Amino acid sequence: MSWGTELWDQFDNLEKHTQWGIDILEKYIKFVKERTEIELSYAKQLRNLSKKYQPKKNSREEEEYRYTACKAFLSTLNETNDYAGQHEVVSENMTSQITMGLARYVQELKQERKSHFHDGRKAQQHIETCWKQLESSKRRFERDCKEADRAQQYFEKMDADINVTKADVEKARQQAQLRHQMAEESKADYSSILQKFNHEQREYYYTHIPTIFQKIQEMEERRIVRLGESMKTYAEVDRQVIPIIGKCLDGIVKAAESIDQKNDSQLVIEAYKSGFEPPGDIEFEDYTQPMKRTVSENSLSNSRGEGKAEPKFGGKSKGKLWPFIKKNKSPKQQKEPLSHRFNEFMTSKPKIHCFRSLKRGGATPEDFSNLPPEQRRKKLQQKVDELNKDIQKEVDQRDAITKMKDVYLKNPQMGDPASLDHKLTEVSQNIEKLRLEAQKFEAWLAEVEGRLPARGEQARRQSGLYDVQTTPTVNNCAQARESPDGSYTEEQSQESEVKVLAVDFDDEFDDEEPLPAIGTCKALYTFDGQNEGTISVVEGETLYVIEEDKGDGWTRIRRNEDEEGYVPTSYVEVYLDKNAKGAKTYI
Repeated sequence: MSWGTELWDQFDNLEKHTQWGIDILEKYIKFVKERTEIELSYAKQLRNLSKKYQPKKNSREEEEYRYTACKAFLSTLNETNDYAGQHEVVSENMTSQITMGLARYVQELKQERKSHFHDGRKAQQHIETCWKQLESSKRRFERDCKEADRAQQYFEKMDADINVTKADVEKARQQAQLRHQMAEESKADYSSILQKFNHEQREYYYTHIPTIFQKIQEMEERRIVRLGESMKTYAEVDRQVIPIIGKCLDGIVKAAESIDQKNDSQLVIEAYKSGFEPPGDIEFEDYTQPMKRTVSENSLSNSRGEGKAEPKFGGKSKGKLWPFIKKNKSPKQQKEPLSHRFNEFMTSKPKIHCFRSLKRGGATPEDFSNLPPEQRRKKLQQKVDELNKDIQKEVDQRDAITKMKDVYLKNPQMGDPASLDHKLTEVSQNIEKLRLEAQKFEAWLAEVEGRLPARGEQARRQSGLYDVQTTPTVNNCAQARESPDGSYTEEQSQESEVKVLAVDFDDEFDDEEPLPAIGTCKALYTFDGQNEGTISVVEGETLYVIEEDKGDGWTRIRRNEDEEGYVPTSYVEVYLDKNAKGAKTYI
């Protein structure tokens, strides 16, 4: 089955068919391109949707995402965002693997098609030229034959006429011979051109046209195969992302299965528990007796009228009202009938949100006395934890400065030790301020929890957390917290801090026991330890690490029992043992 033999006379139809094939290919390219645009648009809309419902920073929504249901919703948003990413991958792969490749192929196909049909037209023009030459030769031969016949007839007529001179007869005879000779030459030329045309025609129909049409057929078949491969790629691009999309969906299912309703219920209790006790029973009030009616301590009216008798939670806090009891601001107002108050009690809703409204409106007291006991305890505990972290940061900074000062004392060329005194004093003052602040909040926390500790217990707790040498009691803290003018007292704290630093500083120099090795190190560069306290190392040498870099840029190492000193941390690669929290590398 070949187009060259079967369709030898369908040149124009083949030209139209191949152009239609290219149009189909371009139509498929346009289809894939629009699909990629749809995928990109869909991915963008999914990302915008996920971003729209993400919790806003520093807002109440972040607090809501403590609940497992909200966490599951957040996981759903994240998985949806990843799901959108897979649609972007589909768009990118279709563009790179289908659209761009087919676009280049179409251009090559157009050039190849143009070349083949150009050769076909050239062959057609050549055979048409040969045919025209044959027709011209045939007409000339026919004309010459007719002229020869007329000349022969004229000669015979002249030869038969007795009145014609001999010269005229001879002239007619020569003319007839000339015409016969021309006819013979035209005949020979016509025969030669006819043979040539027949040869060219056989070459055209049995060689040139079949070859050209076969190339066109192969070109068309390659186009069809390429279109089929592109369709397979189209399906494979989608199939490649199915496992990842399945993982996204599995993540959503897993997040949904992680929802714990009991845990969410407990979080609601922790978030809104006030710590108050429910009011007791209302005692019967006998209006039949003329005596003055008395009200029990557990009645609601007593709660309203004698708010000052309520226990206080904190030095600045005022008596708390029950959330659903309205404070009576008019002491002279007559008491309402019991039925009216009972109806009010039964129909009123607990106004737990009033505490939040107090917090939003106006300044919040430092001791959080505006909050219910349970909420106040949580806030105070959170504040104490924050202060503990700040204290630890300042202590680490003080240790680093002390270590740097020690290095400067041993190696004056590296810096002036006196230049660190001001910074050391400033850090010590900050530590003392933070400690006093922490003690103040711990005292309030202890007051709320009803566990005012003794002096010794609090001292032990403080020393365990911050390495404090002396700790004032809760009562001293309460007295030293505020002076009569509202400021804080710090003179005694600063003196004690300086003494503590002095003791620590002396202890570092009095420690003569050899430090144990905590790891090994390899010298990356050669270092000439010419200053006191340093040690020389050679590139590639392995030594023992006995003290890590404390933030001053120096690491203490040991070669043997008699040789040890400091080298720049950037000159060695440190490998700590497994008891030293894994390996660290300083480059």
